Amino acid sequence: MPNSVPLYERQKARLEAYANADINFDLDQATDYTPEHGWRVDDYETELPPEQPGPPAAQGSWAAAREVLRNYTFPPPGLITGIFLPDQPLEQRVMVLRGQFLFFTFWFGVRIGSVTDEQRTLPNGETEQVWGYNYRTLEGHFERGQIDFTIHKNLTTGRVLFHIHAFSQTGRIRNPFYWIGFRLFGRMLQKRFSRQSMKRLRAQVEEMLQNGWQKPSAQEAPPVQQATTQHDAQAQMDKATS
Repeated sequence: MPNSVPLYERQKARLEAYANADINFDLDQATDYTPEHGWRVDDYETELPPEQPGPPAAQGSWAAAREVLRNYTFPPPGLITGIFLPDQPLEQRVMVLRGQFLFFTFWFGVRIGSVTDEQRTLPNGETEQVWGYNYRTLEGHFERGQIDFTIHKNLTTGRVLFHIHAFSQTGRIRNPFYWIGFRLFGRMLQKRFSRQSMKRLRAQVEEMLQNGWQKPSAQEAPPVQQATTQHDAQAQMDKATS
């Protein structure tokens, strides 16, 4: 019988362990996080079903994509599962990410850095409506950096896009076995995450539009192990750097 306890309840101890964790890179140096300084900078983009010109429709492609982003259902669940308190404001959200690769399971923390909800002027003078957010890696993460997820609608043409922008670098991994594994497979997994996230978000948006705006369930993902105590959760966070 499936476990009826929500993921965020089963992983409450891990969420609490990351609640006061610091990010693991210096935001004041963000302008230096370029390939010339040893950082990876990535951009991915995919087309979503277009809308009529003008503001985003109340139940159109742009608004559907916003719901998918907000619920964090777009990452491939066999690779990354995001767990968070559903009643916590997005701009204050801390997420525990469960990463899976081969026979290994890793637990990482991230925190929402900012939420975007604005109109922007494009180089050709047209205007687009943009919504999204970024999150930043916390202490114990195998990477350090930030990833931005944004939905764009061109108000002149009706074109709708999903964009991912990220800057990252390998973090501090004291465990030599994990360090070797991440050096060998980390970049491949980064690319897989972004490419599959693009496909999954587009598929979820299309399904919502076809089924009359049925939102995907928040934190829809396979079951995960239960952290029974605060000590157990802290040990999971420490494991990455020990």
